[in-house]
Amino acid sequence: MSYLFRVFVFTLLGAEVWSKTVTGQFRSGTAREHGGQFISSFIFTGDNGLLVCRMEDSALAAEKESRLLLYPDLDLDDLSCSERLSRAQFSILLHQDEHNLTLPRQSSPTTWRALYADRYTCQVSSMIPALSDLTFTILMFNPDSAGNSLDHFSAQEAGLVSFYFLLLLAYFVSGCIYFQPLFQALRKGGPMHTVLIVLTIVLALQGCSAICNYIHLARYSRDGVGIPVMGSLAEGWDTVSQVSMLYLLLSLCLGWTLSRGRKPQSRPLQWERSPTSTAAAVGGVITQGVLLLWQQFSDSHSDHHSFHSEQSLATLLLIALRLIVTLLLASVLYQIISTERSTLRRDFYLSFTKGCFLWFLCQPVLVLMSAIFDEHQREKVVTIGVVLCQSISMVILYQLFLSRSLYWEVSSLSSVSLPLTMSNHRGHY
Repeated sequence: MSYLFRVFVFTLLGAEVWSKTVTGQFRSGTAREHGGQFISSFIFTGDNGLLVCRMEDSALAAEKESRLLLYPDLDLDDLSCSERLSRAQFSILLHQDEHNLTLPRQSSPTTWRALYADRYTCQVSSMIPALSDLTFTILMFNPDSAGNSLDHFSAQEAGLVSFYFLLLLAYFVSGCIYFQPLFQALRKGGPMHTVLIVLTIVLALQGCSAICNYIHLARYSRDGVGIPVMGSLAEGWDTVSQVSMLYLLLSLCLGWTLSRGRKPQSRPLQWERSPTSTAAAVGGVITQGVLLLWQQFSDSHSDHHSFHSEQSLATLLLIALRLIVTLLLASVLYQIISTERSTLRRDFYLSFTKGCFLWFLCQPVLVLMSAIFDEHQREKVVTIGVVLCQSISMVILYQLFLSRSLYWEVSSLSSVSLPLTMSNHRGHY
């Protein structure tokens, strides 16, 4: 638990949330070093896309011949400094306190990048005077449903607020319906008590993540900044839920395999734990936790609100880990199912297999499928798809473990044990 707490704290403190109200400083040295200081990017769509730039010292900006350059989806890496500046489609001279630029109609969502440059950017041989940096605020808007330039969301983020609202509504309705039977099941204790507790904790963590995401994005829709700590909290809750679920499923399956053949056949449903299964599960949790932290820190300046869709080496390693865990679980469950003679018990294991596969394979499959979508749609496809698939996985597992008829029937069978609770529980319903 202390490890999970450290994972949560580092994720919370280390992650940054990207915003479309950008405040900072124009620096001549940075602009020279990189052939233009990168400020931000934004996916504009439709008519009346608007960029607003506000300066605190327009006189100093005029002295430096400061400019804000806009580029529509253009690769600038191989260009020289002068070529890069000349390729800008729009060049805004920053000699006033506020500048407004309405972009032309975008036939399709287009990524625009904003760079800062001044008279010293390409003059490598000259010294940069000891002048103050320029403080700025840039706001970027897309047209809203009424066509007014008031929407802070870029095309890749549009619709996420509505999604999280509907998700929270679904959580609320489901909670009202299933709270009482779940509370009664937890209160009674019994062989599946520990499994239900872990599943409930994971579901609560996912609910907290959805609430934080909604609060952040709802605020973001109004000011383009949101509440960054809420975005970080959402990622922290989700990280802890991912590693908790990995520990539960991996420990369960390995415990089943290692306990078969050496336990009395009359034992009830149990979650068998051994040093081997615990070590393997803890090793998987530590590996996933490290990769999740790496992913958060390496992509701390990315444009995404969700780490499910980020593209980095850490993400690829996380996908590889999920595939390895899936293959391991498939091997374990195949051995159990292939030797199981009871149709009822086979159905039980098959349903559990579906829940496991859906939880671990949804991200790799959706990342692969997202390649067929436009760039601005990929983040939403992966983010929404992962959340929905893992929610469905939770429903399958809850249905399996809470189904009284199935549990009473399976637990009453004395031919073979189904290990689904902590080995130190001996009680029967």
